[in-house]
Amino acid sequence: MQLLLIHSDFIEFEAKKPTKFAEEVPDEAKSGRLEEALCAFIAVEKFDEDDPDAVVAQAAGEIEDVAKRVSAERIMLYPYAHLSPALSSPETAVRVLRDLESALKSSFEVARAPFGWYKSFTIRCKGHPLSELSRSIRIGEGEVVSQALKSEAKAVSHWRIMKKGGEMVPPEEFDFSGHERLEKFVRYEIEKSRAVDRIPPHVELMRRLELVDYEPGSDPGNMRYYPKGRLVKSLLESYVTDRALEMGAMEVETPVMYDMDHPTLKKYLDRFPARQYTIEADKKHLFLRFAACFGQFLMGHDMTISYRSLPLRMFELTRYSFRREQRGELVGLRRLRAFTMPDMHTFCSDMSSAMEEFRKQYEASISVLREAGLDLKDYEVAIRFTKDFYESNRAFIEGLVDIVDKPVLIEMWDERFFYFVLKFEFNFVDALDKASALSTVQIDVENAERYDISYVDAEGNRERPILLHCSPSGAIERLMYALLEKQAMIAANGGVPMLPTWLSPTQVRIIPVAERHHARAMEVAEQLNFRVDVDDRDETVGKKIRDAGREWIPYVAVIGDDELSTGLLTVTVRSGSTSGNQKIRMSVEELRARLQSETAGKPWRRLPLPVKLSERPKFV
Repeated sequence: MQLLLIHSDFIEFEAKKPTKFAEEVPDEAKSGRLEEALCAFIAVEKFDEDDPDAVVAQAAGEIEDVAKRVSAERIMLYPYAHLSPALSSPETAVRVLRDLESALKSSFEVARAPFGWYKSFTIRCKGHPLSELSRSIRIGEGEVVSQALKSEAKAVSHWRIMKKGGEMVPPEEFDFSGHERLEKFVRYEIEKSRAVDRIPPHVELMRRLELVDYEPGSDPGNMRYYPKGRLVKSLLESYVTDRALEMGAMEVETPVMYDMDHPTLKKYLDRFPARQYTIEADKKHLFLRFAACFGQFLMGHDMTISYRSLPLRMFELTRYSFRREQRGELVGLRRLRAFTMPDMHTFCSDMSSAMEEFRKQYEASISVLREAGLDLKDYEVAIRFTKDFYESNRAFIEGLVDIVDKPVLIEMWDERFFYFVLKFEFNFVDALDKASALSTVQIDVENAERYDISYVDAEGNRERPILLHCSPSGAIERLMYALLEKQAMIAANGGVPMLPTWLSPTQVRIIPVAERHHARAMEVAEQLNFRVDVDDRDETVGKKIRDAGREWIPYVAVIGDDELSTGLLTVTVRSGSTSGNQKIRMSVEELRARLQSETAGKPWRRLPLPVKLSERPKFV
């Protein structure tokens, strides 16, 4: 379903002529007018035929939410086929429209224009920031859809901005001066427009830098990684895994597919808002995992756990997790159908212990992103919780806002709808004003019971733990996307784009001026013992330097006659600031020491390509 929602001073219509699909209505229903109304222009689509009831529930929730935000007490439902090229059957459309009218009548004055008639209409839009909104509702496309997705709209959300100190204000009353990116994030969350209508900058970068590319031979949202991209991804995977193990997690490995008819898993699937890939094999209905929850919780069910072991943490880097995301949302590395998710679960003795662990993982996630190349100013914070949890733990939530020292988006539910009572996300807002969640932690109060996980307390009694779901960085691919998008924005503002030295596929490029300098270039590359390559191509020095710049190489050393005689290097140091690059004379030992300082404590991999550029293939 496609919705166009316009808050109007008035909307009036008149049915002129029936089409062959025209709905039969009495004469008094062929015209109408509503003052001070929210007008919902609606296109019912073929995807909606899979589950019309779920579509009605979600659409009613979306319309009701917007109506409350704009304080509209009247709603006009207006069938408008021009919003979509993939329309449902007329029978489904009429059914959905009628059911939607019934669903909204309990709370609003509702009028509905008839389906299948040529109509004239006049509308006057109010023109405030929320007066024109769009929504896409897609429940279908052939995938198995969880009950959580089908009825997610039943959860009533209250959106607020929480300032440091705990004051909460509605978004429309908050002064976003100096917080423009937060404003974009808030609008993205409230409008819920996930589809991408332009190509984001990181797509051009991931291809030009020969990191990642689309794989036309696979399902959309499954990518190919060239040697440089595989290197960057591998380094991030190792770094996040190391950080999880430093947090005390035990690394495990679990299957990538599970039995959809397993009684415990089936219940969990209906509580998780994700679309699954499914497989039929040996008379079993299987699904591909979208996280490591299933395997780790099934493992927890079979474990003998003492209170002395708590908090107990298990970690898996899932290569891969799978979600059958909608096609209109799949672009570059931002949203994929196959992705690598660092997934840690913590078993805590009680809610007090869970909250303390939540805070530690919140702070650890800030550190993980910072070391990967994203500072607090690079992402926005969302904290989501139930009303009951907030009223009982207000100071704790206010403390989370104090830690980041900036206003955050709050979503509060009247009732608990998911398996968690509290979660946070760090959300990166890209050049297209689309937001993507990175790090997250959730406090889960359901699944210990569902999976029959217990521990033995000090008195010998069996108790249910509280569970935490944590991804310290979010999906590795999405972290790569955020790093590339950040650099694209830096370049757009006149800065010099670059990856951190520890993530750069080539850390030093050596450019010999002439053939007689090649031997010294290879000697220096060996002495440095980092990711060093040598541009031995038959090109001008100027072109070689420009090419190194296009590859974002942090250190470029030119070796000519002077460097041969002195033993020093003339090194161009790439800078991410607008002040430009620096040119420094230094010894091989000084450059090596600088590289060691910038990569200390980080994973290391060898150069992923031949040292000599003349021997390399081109991937793009």
